[in-house]
Amino acid sequence: MARRRQIFEGRAKILFEGPEPGTLVQYFKDESSQASHKRNVITGKGVINNRISEYLMTRLGEIGIPTHFVRRLNMREQLVREVEMIPVKVIVRNIAAADFAKRFGIAEGTALPRSIVEYHYKSEEYEDPMVSEEHITAFGWAVPQDLDEIMSLSLRVNDFLSGLFLGIGMRLVDLSLEYGRLWDDEQMRIVLADEISPDSCRLWDMRNSDRLVRDQTMQELNKAPAAYQEVARRLGILPESGPTDLKGPEIMQ
Repeated sequence: MARRRQIFEGRAKILFEGPEPGTLVQYFKDESSQASHKRNVITGKGVINNRISEYLMTRLGEIGIPTHFVRRLNMREQLVREVEMIPVKVIVRNIAAADFAKRFGIAEGTALPRSIVEYHYKSEEYEDPMVSEEHITAFGWAVPQDLDEIMSLSLRVNDFLSGLFLGIGMRLVDLSLEYGRLWDDEQMRIVLADEISPDSCRLWDMRNSDRLVRDQTMQELNKAPAAYQEVARRLGILPESGPTDLKGPEIMQ
C-alpha cells in the first residue's frame, strides 16, 4: 500500500496514518526489541512477528478479549484501530526468570505459586521502572476501574496463551501486555494493543529447556532467526503460507 504519514517509531515497529479515520498501519521491523542489543537486525523477524501477532490477536478475539487488531495487510503490516495508549506495561509472570529471579533470590525456572502481575511505567528513557497502582492512579495514567479491567483481561490472556503454548511444547514464562482506550463516540473501552509475539513473551522449550528469543545474549543473536521461525513453525504459521492459509498450531506429544 502507499506509504502514509509516520506517527511513531519504536525499537520494533513503526506506526503510520491509516487509510480510514481512527485506524493506523502497524509496520513490523527486523531490529531487535531488546535495548541491550542496540540496533541489531534479525533478518525476517518483522515478517514472522506480524504473522504470529495476527494469529494470537485473532485467537484472543475469538474468546472475547477486545483488541485493537483489524486485519493483516501484507507480510510486514497490519491494520489496527487507533487507541489512546495507557503508558503502562503489564507483566504477567508464571515462572521465575531473568531480573525477577534476581530481585527475589529465586532460582530460575521455579514455578510461581500463582501468576504475578506487575506494572511498569513505559519509558525507554527511564528503562521502564516498576510502579504500583498508587503511582498509576496518582499520575492519572488510569483510574481504579481501568486497572480492574486490565488485571482481569491480563489474567485471561495469560491463561489462554499458557494453554496454547503448552499444547505446542512451550512454557510461557512471562509476557508483557499493553492496553489502550478505544473511543466510540463518547463510549470508552479498554482494549489489548501493541503486539503479542516472541518479542513480548518469554518462551522456554519444554523438551530441552532451550530459552527462546528474549533470553538470548548478544553472542547468541545469530540463533535468533531460527528461534522466531521455530515458534511460528509450531504455531503452523510460517510466513511461506498465503494469507488465506492460516493454520492452527501443531500439537506436540
